[in-house]
Amino acid sequence: MEERQPPTPSGPDDRGPLARRRFPGLASQIHHARRFVERMMAPSPELTTATLLTSELATNAITHSASGMPGGKFEVAVDLAQGWARVEVRDLGSPEQPQAQHRDPYDVSEHGRGLDLVDALASKWGAESRPDGLGRQVWFELMWDEEAEDGAPAAAE
Repeated sequence: MEERQPPTPSGPDDRGPLARRRFPGLASQIHHARRFVERMMAPSPELTTATLLTSELATNAITHSASGMPGGKFEVAVDLAQGWARVEVRDLGSPEQPQAQHRDPYDVSEHGRGLDLVDALASKWGAESRPDGLGRQVWFELMWDEEAEDGAPAAAE
């Protein structure tokens, strides 16, 4: 499989501004984080995938980082270009580095599959320390063919 690179915007109309929103570190806010991404990415063909993966990363932020502690918070950022999106969930950090578990598909435990979903559905993903040093950011990128989005058949490669 050939690895596609994110598009390089050729002008100011090709890419919108980075959209960010901060949420209290509460489970009730995951729904609001999904809705934020939904509004930013509509009508992308990857909208459902983006909201699902945002939900997984926001859940991890409040479950596995200081963002879920009293007074904690997390931030979601969406960056868009034609045929490409990057969503970042920024949390307040944890001593553990996020990684996919690669669980057996027949394992019936309730937890531990969030990053496996991200790994399976995202074009690329990763985790790194935040540039401001105040935690980490976990991100994913999605790519799609614009021709397929418009209903026209995608060109064969």
